[in-house]
Amino acid sequence: MTDSAPDLFEPLSLAHGPALKNRFALAPLTNLQSHGDGTLSDDEFKWLTYRAKGGFALTMTCASHVQRIGQGFPGQLGVFGNEHLPGLTRLAAQIKAYGSIAVVQLHHAGMRSPKELIGEAPVGPSDDEATGTRALSTAEVEQLIEDFIVAAERAETAGFDGVEIHGAHSYILCQFLSETLNRRTDRFGGSPENRARPILQIIDGIRARCGADFSLGLRLSPERFELKLMEIRELARRVLAEGKIDYLDLSLWDYAKLPLEEEYQDRTLMAWFTDLPRGKVRLGCAGKIMTPEDARLCLERGMDFVLLGRAAILHHDYPKLLATDAAFTPVKTPVTADHLRDEGLGPAMVKYMQGWKGFVEEPATEPA
Repeated sequence: MTDSAPDLFEPLSLAHGPALKNRFALAPLTNLQSHGDGTLSDDEFKWLTYRAKGGFALTMTCASHVQRIGQGFPGQLGVFGNEHLPGLTRLAAQIKAYGSIAVVQLHHAGMRSPKELIGEAPVGPSDDEATGTRALSTAEVEQLIEDFIVAAERAETAGFDGVEIHGAHSYILCQFLSETLNRRTDRFGGSPENRARPILQIIDGIRARCGADFSLGLRLSPERFELKLMEIRELARRVLAEGKIDYLDLSLWDYAKLPLEEEYQDRTLMAWFTDLPRGKVRLGCAGKIMTPEDARLCLERGMDFVLLGRAAILHHDYPKLLATDAAFTPVKTPVTADHLRDEGLGPAMVKYMQGWKGFVEEPATEPA
């Protein structure tokens, strides 16, 4: 490790709210474990609080929808109504009791909301015949922005330390960022600045209406999903320069990869963001960070912290294991379903993991 790179167990302050006690955050992971109405289940409570107990400095929920029609998958945690407050309050309290920062990821699936799940046509920035998506009116976009802000206020009421805005993975805010998916002619379409307007107004609203000790993050996809790398880099430059968010979370797919756009392959995808002035805003990334060496390389290359997904599924106590054993390396996949159950995954999440190629061992078949 270079002299300038921080240690994985060095604390990291945020401009708003409590500091991270180390450089490990739990990535926001779909787990299908909550109830049909979006209320918290015991299985989702266990999955998340087990990671907080295991030493993650920041524990983030799955993508949690801010409107009923923004649901993207079954068993998704909701944050769109006061009926969610009891479960959210219980969850925030336990995450914080284990010394972890409690964060809700705010989400709306947009055109990726399955019609059979939400009971009506999905909505998005523009009509889309292939998915049956209906374009939002200008007033509905304004309501969408308001509902993200209200969901942040609800998370704050529940006791969470902060929220992250999900602007990645071709969910609704990411759809607005795409020139091909967003063909609007109002102030939310056209120029890159107009297409970023929903995200920027949500940031402004949360910062204005939540407390000074409430942290705010933003997740972006730098590429794929009908996005242009230079447009996302410019949005990242802007939010870093304005300093209204506390951290930018880059979903890189693979932290070591080159950009897909050939004209920018003279450096890694990550490097297109680490050179941007960031002031007090912290920069984190996710994407195939499995081993401690992967995590260290991310910090060496300019990241302030890392978000673990698959590695955190495999080891709820990844930070604690590494803190007590410098030679720790995560278990190899595929793992058994029993291993996942021992790591705090409920039946619905284990079944979901079994759909991930090569992640879970196939059960042995009885001889004929």
